[in-house]
Amino acid sequence: MAPQAGPPTQGRRAFLRRAAIGAGVGAGALAGAFAATAVAGSAAGASGRSIPFFGPHQAGITTPPQAAATIVSFTVLAADRAALAALFATLTERIRFLTAGGPVPATDLASPPTDSSTLGPVLPADGLTVTVAVGASLFDGRYGLAARRPAQLVAMPVFPDDDMAGSTELHGDLSLQICADSRDTVMHALRDITKHTRGSLQPSWKIDGFHAAPRPSGTPRNQLGFKDGIANPDTADGSVADAVLWTHGGANGEPAWVEGGSYQVVRIIRMLVEFWDRVSLHEQETMIGRRRDSGAPLDGTTESDTPNYAGDPQGLLTPMTAHIRLANPRTTDTANQQILRRGYNYERGLDKDGNLDVGLLFCCYQQDVARQFATVQQRLAGEPLVDYISPTGGGYFFALPGVRAPGDHLGSALLA
Repeated sequence: MAPQAGPPTQGRRAFLRRAAIGAGVGAGALAGAFAATAVAGSAAGASGRSIPFFGPHQAGITTPPQAAATIVSFTVLAADRAALAALFATLTERIRFLTAGGPVPATDLASPPTDSSTLGPVLPADGLTVTVAVGASLFDGRYGLAARRPAQLVAMPVFPDDDMAGSTELHGDLSLQICADSRDTVMHALRDITKHTRGSLQPSWKIDGFHAAPRPSGTPRNQLGFKDGIANPDTADGSVADAVLWTHGGANGEPAWVEGGSYQVVRIIRMLVEFWDRVSLHEQETMIGRRRDSGAPLDGTTESDTPNYAGDPQGLLTPMTAHIRLANPRTTDTANQQILRRGYNYERGLDKDGNLDVGLLFCCYQQDVARQFATVQQRLAGEPLVDYISPTGGGYFFALPGVRAPGDHLGSALLA
């Protein structure tokens, strides 16, 4: 005689639901006990770093790049201005909670879990930062914000060497730059935020990046094998940061509320490595303007050396068309065009032809996107490197001023 079949799956589920509801407080207490026990432990593999959330500027701008990043662009679905304010308040609360880390609130068995538990019952801070920025399209007629648009915030134009035709990874109402010391911490934060903002935010496009370890030392390398980000301005110097990064209300036509914000530029730059890998080392170095092994400028010996363009007016050592020379000519006239680069490598498998889809998730911050990024980009038009890179997406955004204290929230000055 065959063994008697067990109860149908739906029957078992119904039984468990009834038992959970009947248990009530007992189930909640049991879950709380598990959470309390977990507090004594630490999240395995987490860095232990905690980046302060409160301040005049958002974290994730001058924060040294963490190991992993995601940039996501969203369409805002909030019904009206009050709903938009509620969205910013929710974003503030979730980011503050996630970046601080700590025990996950207990859930009784009859309710959906409060957390995905992909990081366990105790969230690690893990160097997490979430930087919120808004796009030009948020300042259309939906929320009555047209008169409050930051002066330089427009849709990112198509530059001469871009390959943006048909791109589905352009622009957006709002962007999140999520960075942490571990990949799963980044993904957990995105999942948490989208769960709590469903109905108000619709993701449009997303790209993941990683920050390579220095090899063998110094500045990390990009997918072309060259050190990338050597000549960033020293924004630890407050006077430099004020001149390069932060917008000031009432200056340069900016509305008063932008004080402490910064313009964010995102560019998805595919690197055609199959072609690049067939180019001679000499040609690679003259296109970039640096030695591939050490990162030193062509007239120097270490990566920290400053190239002497004034002593090489004909470009005999560093060609006039070298990337680093065009990007930063180091003249008096171009001194106010520096940007703070915060780029990541990316890898997205293969294209339809079997070629590697790898490249640079370029992100930079600046006080004036027209004076800084756009001017530099125009100077780079037609450089020899354009045969080996293909910008395919991205956008201009404005990183909101920071949250100064409990009770404040992101976007409060914008919506005041």
